Amino acid sequence: MPIIKVHLEAEEYEPIQRLAKNLDIKMENIAYAAINQLMMKQANRDFEKDLQKIHQWRKKDLPKWADKAQEIHAYEGM
Repeated sequence: MPIIKVHLEAEEYEPIQRLAKNLDIKMENIAYAAINQLMMKQANRDFEKDLQKIHQWRKKDLPKWADKAQEIHAYEGM
């Protein structure tokens, strides 16, 4: 079976790991679900443009869902 590797910063990895734990599923299932959603939306031209931009902004910033070192997360404030 072919393999796709995804290189993530710790700030990207940790929220995915938490989600997998909360849902009691493997992280690979989250990745597959994300790829499935991506492939279902590929016909949308605006979405296609966003995909092309991701490569550029990922070089200099983290996604909005990533952990930020200075932020207090909702689960930490409880």
